[in-house]
Amino acid sequence: AMMPGKGKMQITGKLGDVMQESVKAAKSYVRSKSLELGIIPPIFEKKDFHVHVPDGATPKDGPSAGIAMVTSIVSSITGIPVNKNVAMTGEVTLRGQVLPIGGLKEKLLAAHRGRIPKVLIPEDNKKDLAEIPKDILKDLEIITVKTVDEVLKAALIKDLKPVEWIEVENLPKSKSDQKPAPGSTH
Repeated sequence: AMMPGKGKMQITGKLGDVMQESVKAAKSYVRSKSLELGIIPPIFEKKDFHVHVPDGATPKDGPSAGIAMVTSIVSSITGIPVNKNVAMTGEVTLRGQVLPIGGLKEKLLAAHRGRIPKVLIPEDNKKDLAEIPKDILKDLEIITVKTVDEVLKAALIKDLKPVEWIEVENLPKSKSDQKPAPGSTH
């Protein structure tokens, strides 16, 4: 969730240290690519972010939710919803690369059980699909991804529109605040 504030990040749910780091890395990535993602940078100083991972009684850890965290942050800020028929797993770097994860079989089985037809997985996990039962694979559309850009294109219901933004600092507030240039006759 995003709310008025000062740029703080609150993380709740029973998340381990690695998953908490993953959430922070996701926010840093989004902030570093904000213009390309259609986000005006001052939003990061004017809004607080709250990431809650439900089922607080169940401990969660690991970097596998990295691309899901990036996607949820981008969706929250831009207002572009995530396609409800997409599940995803993958670690994300600060440069937007999607890294492989462990436990792919269990994650695909969970998506199948949840009747989620499309699953985004890291390109480097493609080799692990050999371990997945054929009757499960036939019901899933597996999309392999290498970058966050590919993730967002597949996961959001609309394309992102890059924005231009020029930061202007130290501009006078009004004419009376302006100091005359040296040597001027004002």
